Amino acid sequence: MSNQTASTVFIFFIVLSAAIRLWLNFRQATHVRANRGAVPAEFAAGITLEEHQKAADYTLAKARFGRVDLAWGLIWVLLLTFGGVLEFMHEQLARAIAAESLWHGVLLFGVLGVAGFIWDLPSTLYQTFVLEAHFGFNKTTPATLAVDTLKGAALTAIIGAPLLWVILWLMRSMGANWWVWTWAVLIAFNLAAMVIYPIFIAPLFNKFEPLKDEALAARINALLARCGFRSKGLFVMDGSRRSAHGNAYFTGMGAAKRIVFFDTLLTKLTPEEVEAVLAHELGHFKHRHIVQRIAVFAVISLVLFACLGWLAQQPAFYHGLGVNAQSEALALILFSLVMPVVTFPLTPLMSFWSRRHEFQADAYAVAHAQASDLVSALVKLYRDNAATLTPDPLHSLFYDSHPPAAIRIGRLHNA
Repeated sequence: MSNQTASTVFIFFIVLSAAIRLWLNFRQATHVRANRGAVPAEFAAGITLEEHQKAADYTLAKARFGRVDLAWGLIWVLLLTFGGVLEFMHEQLARAIAAESLWHGVLLFGVLGVAGFIWDLPSTLYQTFVLEAHFGFNKTTPATLAVDTLKGAALTAIIGAPLLWVILWLMRSMGANWWVWTWAVLIAFNLAAMVIYPIFIAPLFNKFEPLKDEALAARINALLARCGFRSKGLFVMDGSRRSAHGNAYFTGMGAAKRIVFFDTLLTKLTPEEVEAVLAHELGHFKHRHIVQRIAVFAVISLVLFACLGWLAQQPAFYHGLGVNAQSEALALILFSLVMPVVTFPLTPLMSFWSRRHEFQADAYAVAHAQASDLVSALVKLYRDNAATLTPDPLHSLFYDSHPPAAIRIGRLHNA
């Protein structure tokens, strides 16, 4: 592989992914704008025209922001590679600590992370304090954002830096098959994190309190008993501290599984609707969707690590992306820049798989709760989260992990 070939392939995929993203973005905006004037008939009883138009305007605002954010992100990638910023960081750090040292690689990641945070900060601030605030969703204060950022940085330093050092050591010390060992360590780490996160890390950012509504708790426990599901408890999270959006989810694995409700969700749904939403989430577990996703992630990541194992030995991989030096850290960084644009055209496959899981979870929910309760809950969530009811079909097919509202509700009505 020559330097020119590496550069050409990278540029081709950058242009391709950007063109697809922009095309789909404009399709979405055009379709939503064209259907802004009337509420779809199947939702007319539960959503007003004003609420429908708010959802349309919210979607259009996110589309406009998405175009700017896409350009901003591409500029950063090009600056790091062909613009020489990554090589400059590497060389400047080499003056303070030998480039051959593994800690040089760890620090390079740290410097890149800080620089990337600063680069993305305008987008983060606009999205949080302008876009989300304009539509009444943001509850995050500047102080909360700052504290969250500092906590995240501290966790990265405490957990991420030692893990990265181990990965770099494996890359250097385990011979030609280092990528197998690295993959195994990362899979083990991710599985451990799924157990540790809900117990030790999530409480650093949010408050979790046991569900106090005894009647609702009794209803949920009865559902869990019918479904043969065990958890470590029912918790309410203070999601309203940061956003008006509502949600419910499972977290953890094995004996550490927890059921978490956003406080915003419990104020919007009836007990029957909460039960139906939870039955849907139980469907994911009963169909072993989480296990399937972990397994697929493991296989895909193994393939990607094999690719990295080969690319890391190719000088053209570095030189063709604007970096003259070679190191384990540079190989990881460049690979992390290349893979998102190269694999982007595969997004519809994962979206299709996810939507299939959602239909299966809906079917499970209908078997253990009332379909009408799940429908009314979904309509409320669409309304309160300002989710568009009229997405562009191709945009939805490409991106959406959940089925479009009309198709999903239609299936539930016919269940």
